[in-house]
Amino acid sequence: MGTLVMIGGEIRSPDTATISVFDRGFLYGDSVFETIRTYGGELFALTEHLERLESSADKVFISVPIPIARLADEVRHLLAEAANDESYVRVVITRGGGAMGLDPNLAESPERVIIVSPLVAPPAAYYQDGITAVTFKSQRPAEVAGVGGAKLGNYLLSVLAMKQAKEAGALEALIVDGNGSVVEGASSNVFGVRDGRLITPELRTGILRGITRQRVLEQCEILGLPVEMRAPSLDELRTCDEIFITSSIREMLAIVTLDGARVGSGKPGPVYRQLLAAFRASLQS
Repeated sequence: MGTLVMIGGEIRSPDTATISVFDRGFLYGDSVFETIRTYGGELFALTEHLERLESSADKVFISVPIPIARLADEVRHLLAEAANDESYVRVVITRGGGAMGLDPNLAESPERVIIVSPLVAPPAAYYQDGITAVTFKSQRPAEVAGVGGAKLGNYLLSVLAMKQAKEAGALEALIVDGNGSVVEGASSNVFGVRDGRLITPELRTGILRGITRQRVLEQCEILGLPVEMRAPSLDELRTCDEIFITSSIREMLAIVTLDGARVGSGKPGPVYRQLLAAFRASLQS
């Protein structure tokens, strides 16, 4: 058990897994990626993740070097070779290497990298007690570049947002755009709850089309929970009864303190608990 890497279809150990310093993913963040986790050793929503990877690549004009079905086979093969009880998987497609310069035509051919590591899930206490978060005002690189919704390798904004969060003793940062609206987390989608009604930004705001977000929305429909698809202002979010985030690795986590102020009762709320239970039950079906 442990970490394995596959580069261009070849399995390598972590200490021998290297790519060229001229790869554009390294030089310019010119890449797209997906992260996937397992449940009971089985990959969660692999097809949906790889379809989103392909969509992200299309938006930035990177060609996925092999058919998605073959890429899925490579992921499964590396997962089996790693033989972890539960795994974290990252799939990266870069534009490739070539002569230095911003012109994407300088890239010779796309590169694909798959990493499989043992999954480190959040502690149970996070789900029981909730987490703290801060806000971070900025514009997202994908939004500025006109490719909103793409999962880009350029994650500097999220890195800086998480640096601010860590300095404040928080576990997530919520991104506030130039209009003062809360659009998403540093590595998550965000939901607010007011009087039993959920509020979450719509896809046209350029947020990532979260796989777990979509599963939660499906559970809202099954449970008859009303949802407003819009980005709340920061002032509105601060006064919500509940706030929670969703992501593939962390599932759902309730935010009980935002920028040092208590959210609602200061504990994970009933809507969050109901949806978390429903989401986890759906994984068994």
